[in-house]
Amino acid sequence: MICQTKFQFLISKINYLFLHQKSKIVTRARKANRRSNQQSKFTSMEIQKIDYKDVYYPPGGILMWIIIFLELITFGMALVAFVYYGSEEPELFHQSRLQLNTTFGAINTIFLLTSGFFMATAVNYFKENKVAKSSLFFKLAMSGGVLFLALKSVEYYHKIDSGITFETNIFFTFYWMLTGFHVIHVIMGLVILMITNHGMNKKNSDMKIEDVEASAAFWHMCDLIWLLLFPTLYLIF
Repeated sequence: MICQTKFQFLISKINYLFLHQKSKIVTRARKANRRSNQQSKFTSMEIQKIDYKDVYYPPGGILMWIIIFLELITFGMALVAFVYYGSEEPELFHQSRLQLNTTFGAINTIFLLTSGFFMATAVNYFKENKVAKSSLFFKLAMSGGVLFLALKSVEYYHKIDSGITFETNIFFTFYWMLTGFHVIHVIMGLVILMITNHGMNKKNSDMKIEDVEASAAFWHMCDLIWLLLFPTLYLIF
């Protein structure tokens, strides 16, 4: 009888411990589940916000991209016209192209591509609130633009010294028009970068990421236009 009583007491004790442990496990599981749901909800909201921004607000804002689109159309139409006239007078265009300095053009391409990489790095650092590093890469990006203009000035000097002007022939009419228009954009881009860099370094600066991205988008447009001009003017004919 005593043994039976002890056995029943032991069984009840085991059941109590089992139920108590089970209750603790269930409680922990519910808490973990609630945390997981909260994190999932937060992540979902964050992703939706990023997706919304990507669709309706591209880097730099929709207005900047409208300007870039119009500029690319303008240059694109001019390049189409250039290729058309080149197909009409292939020998003239070939002989004229040989008078261009392809090495200068290739080096300038490297300058702008490197500058574009520095600009992208500057934007990333600004997003991380590392303003000092962002400013440094802004300056490096501007240095690439200055080197481009310096080498392009040397190329222009050689052309003028050789008597090659806007009126030499149709090839050089396009050459001066397209490269000159691009140089103006590079100068404008440098001014925008300098203003943006100055603004982010001011005390209590209110510079926003949208402003930084807008300046970067314009600068990348200058890179893209040159990547269209270089092979068309210096390599094709």
